[in-house]
Amino acid sequence: VVPVSIHGNRYHMAVSRDITARKQAEESLRNAKKNAEIANEAKSEFLTNISHELRTPLNSILLLSRLLSDNKDGVLTEDHMESAQLIYSSGSDLLTLINELLDLSKIEARKMELYIEDMDLRDFSSSMIHNFQSLASKKGLILDMDVVDGLPVTILTDRQRMEQIVKNFISNACKFTDEGSITLRISRPVNQPDEERFLIENGLDPGKSIVFSVIDTGIGISKEKHDLVFEAFQQVDGSISKRYAGTGLGLSIARELAKLLGGVILLKSTPEEGTTFSLYIPETFKADIETKKTISEPSSFIRTGETDQSSYSPIQADREKELESIRDDRKSLSPQDRSILIIDEDLDILKIFRDLSRRHGFKCLIAGDGENGLLLADYYKPSGIILDIGLTGTSCWSVMARLKENLESRHIPVFCISTSDRRLDAMKMGAADFLSKPATPEMFDQVLKKINGFISKPVKDLLVIEDEKFQQELIAKTIDSKDVRITIAETAIAGYDLVLSKEFDCVILDLGLPDFSGTELLDKIENNKEISHLPIIVYTGQELSEKDRTIIDDYARTALIKGVSSIHRLLDETSLYLHRRETDLSERQQKILRMLHDKEKILADKKILLVDDDMRNHFSLRRLFKEYGMKILVSQNGIECLARLNDNPDVNLVLLDIMMPEMDGYEATREIRKQARFKDLPIIALTAKAMKGDRGKCIEAGVSDYLAKPVDPDRLLSMLRIWLYG
Repeated sequence: VVPVSIHGNRYHMAVSRDITARKQAEESLRNAKKNAEIANEAKSEFLTNISHELRTPLNSILLLSRLLSDNKDGVLTEDHMESAQLIYSSGSDLLTLINELLDLSKIEARKMELYIEDMDLRDFSSSMIHNFQSLASKKGLILDMDVVDGLPVTILTDRQRMEQIVKNFISNACKFTDEGSITLRISRPVNQPDEERFLIENGLDPGKSIVFSVIDTGIGISKEKHDLVFEAFQQVDGSISKRYAGTGLGLSIARELAKLLGGVILLKSTPEEGTTFSLYIPETFKADIETKKTISEPSSFIRTGETDQSSYSPIQADREKELESIRDDRKSLSPQDRSILIIDEDLDILKIFRDLSRRHGFKCLIAGDGENGLLLADYYKPSGIILDIGLTGTSCWSVMARLKENLESRHIPVFCISTSDRRLDAMKMGAADFLSKPATPEMFDQVLKKINGFISKPVKDLLVIEDEKFQQELIAKTIDSKDVRITIAETAIAGYDLVLSKEFDCVILDLGLPDFSGTELLDKIENNKEISHLPIIVYTGQELSEKDRTIIDDYARTALIKGVSSIHRLLDETSLYLHRRETDLSERQQKILRMLHDKEKILADKKILLVDDDMRNHFSLRRLFKEYGMKILVSQNGIECLARLNDNPDVNLVLLDIMMPEMDGYEATREIRKQARFKDLPIIALTAKAMKGDRGKCIEAGVSDYLAKPVDPDRLLSMLRIWLYG
């Protein structure tokens, strides 16, 4: 007989073992979850920083190691030089690997600056509704706001980040709601146990929190996908044939921003009934809240609107100090000095290029961003400019457009430098040359040599390859002046021999030549590395075949069809690529260029047909165009476009999105070109893609020009002026 006490002890021991095992399992799960979060954060941190944090200093390493290996001062031993060469070689290999990695969003890097200030709730909600009212109206949706009584007038938070989150909610609601309503509701959390527990678990006081809810009557989200929509690059419909566009990053970013603000996002949704996204945040931001740990401490800074602190973050302030410490020569610069302006965000590059400039007898100006670069260019009129394509503020393309549209600065040769292959884009905008990073001292030497060539060669050499006497005389009469020397070639062979034997600054090429075609000559020149950089302007009266258009688009700087007004455009283009000063032109030529570059006069009263299925593009582009007095017609697809053109044959230009429902841009262009009355109508294609194949398809379909999205306003306006002139 077994005593009862023994059975009791065994029972308690078994229960104890079970409890211990469960605790161990729970602890193991918590540790696994924690480790997974740490690993995921480390991955995001690495991917976000690798491109910028490694490529930028690596570029300096490559430049400096190359300079050391040259040993121009003769202070290094053979071993030192060999080591420097090895550093350069290894760095070049590493740069190739780094360039293959993708950068993720800054938000994943946990490097976000917060500006904490009082935010008026009613003003905030009114602003949000105003931003989306037009979009909602276009879809026939009711957009409303509801600010519940009893709330404080203001809360203490970061308004910009709040707007970013709520805009994403409303934007998604507009996208996924075809009928019904969207409401922005600001209130206190409702007094429900589940909601109260949810807030407490996320570090929020239910009695001191505000909830911003966006409620729609859209398609809804199934329960199993509630967590998925917050993951990066994920969407409710992620299939190839998905109906709704987007990357799926918005909600992922919104969730991280909510954490930074000490808040949390809650999703409630039922398929086919609607969705509610709710952002819960404290009415008073606290810098010592737990969520502050998600911010990267070394590179983040929380500012409040109640203090007199500088508008710069510590990193920005430090960068400004470093930039100021790089002394350039602006204080000692005189109009007679040879000078070069360097526009680059990399402080090490600025220092290196400054020293190299001085070594070659140039005075140097430096700018850490595009806006300051434009100011220096306008005031000092440097002999040349080196421009980094990867500017993060004012884009390189905006800087180029503004430099080349200004008659007082368009003659300055600009040398673009980049890690990406954007040579064709840069050259077509008027760049004197394109350099690939990492820039070597030899490349820089070539740049300075070219700038010296521009300075020491006041008379530019222009080659005209044209067999018709009348056209030869017309071109000479239009372009000839004291600063241009014109040479005529009447055959392709003669023209090719001339470019091989003499250094020309620009070529005007007719395609209909007696021996072989101008496109064949283009191909020959492009395949000869010694002359492939030569600026070529195609000026022809013949019909262009698909093959001709493709070759011209890939090789020539620009193509002009001979006509009444085209000769004036030819003057403009040759002046750009010959880097002619306005003061060197005749009074008649100056008058023509001023007329061409009169933004208001060229664009005013022109009728533009905008074809795009995105209402936001309609809204933004209409606002841009109306500032210049243009008349805007809109349509959402190719079918509507054809109907609009039929009713408005006096349209001056069509701005056409390529990817549209029902009838895409390619088909719409072909249909337009079938009509004789629209044979010469300028059509500018817009597309989110920028691959060479897409460009070829556009040209094949019959478009006049091509712009990749996102569209830079300066580039777009510049292109409109070119095609609307005359």
